This record gives sequence, C-alpha cells and structure tokens, in this order.
Amino acid sequence: MVKNKNEYCMEVTPKTLADVKGGTLISYEGRVQLLEIAQVPKEHVGEFKSIEKFKIFNTNNLWVNLKAIKRLVEADALKMEIIPNPKEVDGVKVLQLETAAGAAIRFFYRAIGVNVPRSRFLPVKATSDLLLVQSDLYTVEEGFVIRNPARVNPANPSIELGPEFKKVGNFLKRFKSIPSIIDLDSLKVSGDVWFGSEIILKGKVTVEAKQGGKLEIPDESVIENKVVSNLEDIAN
Repeated sequence: MVKNKNEYCMEVTPKTLADVKGGTLISYEGRVQLLEIAQVPKEHVGEFKSIEKFKIFNTNNLWVNLKAIKRLVEADALKMEIIPNPKEVDGVKVLQLETAAGAAIRFFYRAIGVNVPRSRFLPVKATSDLLLVQSDLYTVEEGFVIRNPARVNPANPSIELGPEFKKVGNFLKRFKSIPSIIDLDSLKVSGDVWFGSEIILKGKVTVEAKQGGKLEIPDESVIENKVVSNLEDIAN
C-alpha cells in the first residue's frame, strides 16, 4: 500500500452459497464502490446473489491510511450514504439505518480490493458460526485463531440450528460442551434439543426433536451419518 500509494484496501474473498448476501465491489462513476444487498432493487436481488456474476464479497477486513482519513475528516468529505435495512426483531418489523465502513472506499485515492484466501474470513454472525469457532475445529495460538490441521476437508461443516438456538444465552444452555466436529460434513438441528458433554459428530447429522417433545443427547455419544429423533437412533 505504501509503495503504490493505495489509501484504502479492502480484503475480498471468493463468494460461496453461504455468502450470497455479502457486499461486493463494483466500478461506478470511475471509482471502486461497495454495493450492499440492501441497495439492490428487489427485482435484481437474485442477480446480486449469483456467485457467477458477483464472484467476490467484502470480508470487512480493511486497511486504511490514517493520514488520508484525517484529510477527509478535516475536509468534511466523508459523506457516507445511509442504507435503510428492513428487519424483524422479536416479531416486530423495524427499519435499521446503517452506514457501511466498506462504502468509504469511494472517497480514497488509489483504493483497491485484494482477493485473499478464505482462511482470512471467519465471521461470527449467528450461533451456528459460534459453534464452529468454539469447537475443536479451531484453536487460539498467540492471539490468532488457527484451523485444526486434523480437519481433512478444506471446507467448514454446514451448520443449521433451529430458532431454539438463535439467542446466545439459549445456545450456551443447550450444550454442556461443544461437540467435536473435526469429521463433520453437515449438522441440522431442530426442535427442543439438548446436547450432553464430549459428544462426537461425524459425516451428515440431523437431530430433530418431535413436536412438543424434548430430546437430550447423552454424554459421550458418537453420531455418524444419522438422522436422530430419539435415543434409539443413536444406538442403532
């Protein structure tokens, strides 16, 4: 950045089906700009989500020249666009007003995007992401989050947790300890499910409590390539 006098650098990474809502870089009015899904008309959202047309997305890892920020702030030149984002919170429809840090890219000279490996991007936006980073799939070494080399598959497991796990407090209460997922391909959990300690999950696993019922997965259970809706399913 110093050598090429780039005032702003955004790390981007290849988009997968799990990242279709992520903002992407476009060239508009002679400048590099960030396009967020909330700015896209409804009739073009499908096009925006295409991993063929928009192949990268913003990781929100940003490198910015502090002197350039000082210059822009003193000149009152950082005119950030407010993005209205409709959401639903506890059943109530709200309009969240946002400004995206990545959108500032258009105000800086020689702004660029740099395509980085997926390993540079590890977001925690939902409890399913929290399960990943708290599991044995990652460790912390000298302040860095390191992926466990015992994981053969380069991709992370796909994890889908039901609404019972949505809030962090509920998520933490439902796990005595986070299961081992080194050899997990996918996990889908629905209903009133509770996990014991030292559980190992492998392959493709679905755990679903029957409607109105409670399903407690015993300590030290090993579940591999199974659909579990009662305790007998674990033993078989």
